[in-house]
Amino acid sequence: MHPKLVLIEGLPGSGKSTTARLVHELLGEKGIPARLYTEGNPDHPADYEGAAWFEPQAFERLLQSSGEHCGFLARHARQESGGYVLEYRKLQHAGGFPADLLAAVSANDIYELPFAQNRALITNRWRSFAERAMGGPDNTFVFECCFIQNPVTVGMIKHGEAPGEVASYVAELASIVEPLNPLLLYVDQDDLDHSFRKAVAERPKEWADGFMAYYTGQGYGREHGCEGLEGTIRVLEARRRLEADIYESIPFGKLSVNNSCFDPQAYRQELQAIVAARF
Repeated sequence: MHPKLVLIEGLPGSGKSTTARLVHELLGEKGIPARLYTEGNPDHPADYEGAAWFEPQAFERLLQSSGEHCGFLARHARQESGGYVLEYRKLQHAGGFPADLLAAVSANDIYELPFAQNRALITNRWRSFAERAMGGPDNTFVFECCFIQNPVTVGMIKHGEAPGEVASYVAELASIVEPLNPLLLYVDQDDLDHSFRKAVAERPKEWADGFMAYYTGQGYGREHGCEGLEGTIRVLEARRRLEADIYESIPFGKLSVNNSCFDPQAYRQELQAIVAARF
């Protein structure tokens, strides 16, 4: 069985998005039905984006305090993992989410929850996806960043969890998707400092400011006194070491691809050779 799942991982600015799009395109050229889910896609089948989860009692309190919006919330919530999920970002994009409820609901975003609760919800989501994918059409799914990056971000960056706890989270996801014969492509850069500074220079200032605040204002960054751009790079270096250890532990097909030259034609040819060999 050829891989039914391609996982694209790497540090910010390494070229994950470009890699995911190229792999999806190359699969299409080979006539392989493929579905691409990039970072931030609210329709992701194995992850959550802009979704909040409430325990039953907390959801009841939300309904009681929501006044005229009570019926709206009840209609759009779905029961999941012993509680209720509200995909508030999708509703917001559709112009249907009450602005005055956003703060109360987004406070329970699944990536704002305690580490253990986040892990339980996310692993359940991946388990449901894997079951559907095994029994569904012969599609190959291409996922950008949610397999390693998200557990590392919520575990290490946000909550300052021990490396072993974060690695265990990813290992659980790996065991869930292993029946799909997945392929992990880890996009690496020779010079992390240069690639991140390049990303900061190319992206909007709001992105850079928000990213650096997230990386230095909580969890690992705060515990280690990291500040500003230099501090963010220190956190990224620690993240890189953790992800290197996680990569080595992955039990299924994996390749490290180097995008340091930022040469689109040469990089496409490298990925084309990988797709030809694996599919």
